[in-house]
Amino acid sequence: MTAYIKKSDNELIHLFANGHESALDSLLERYKDKLFNAILYIVKDKYHAEDISQDVFIKIIETLKNGKYKEEGKFLPWAMRIAHNLCVDYFRKLKRFPFAKSSTDNEILDTLNCPDQNVEDKIIKAQSVGKAKDLLEKLPEEQREVIILRHFANLSFKEIAEITGCSINTALGRMRYGLINLRKLMIGK
Repeated sequence: MTAYIKKSDNELIHLFANGHESALDSLLERYKDKLFNAILYIVKDKYHAEDISQDVFIKIIETLKNGKYKEEGKFLPWAMRIAHNLCVDYFRKLKRFPFAKSSTDNEILDTLNCPDQNVEDKIIKAQSVGKAKDLLEKLPEEQREVIILRHFANLSFKEIAEITGCSINTALGRMRYGLINLRKLMIGK
């Protein structure tokens, strides 16, 4: 797998298409954390996020195996669009509001289990993460989605626009108003 580290996404896709199974492993390893984190911030549940992530990887693998991938040079936005669509499907099945508040006990425990920090730093980090999530929960869905895709998935506004089905200017506007609203929430106005 180390032989594939410097290969581009397209090179890895072509290698996989030509029978090099480990090229796909390298490609998925490159983006698995970004995809999982974006899904987790949307569904707010670690176990459902893991399930949806697996479905995303299955869909990616099937599409690549069948030679149907046509997004030359845009693998991550394409994969994020698959993740976004599967999250939408998940909520349609549940017929509930997609950003319902979930328990953060497991996330706090995960944070506390990090060996690189002392207990005080771990508690501060857990509290900060909790506050940030609470503030994001209060934003309108469109603003929250753009902020999550921009800051947690590191996508460009062009990629966000493609994933969400809006114009770049709309994505920029949602980001702007989302940040304005977050500032207002932080200072209590």
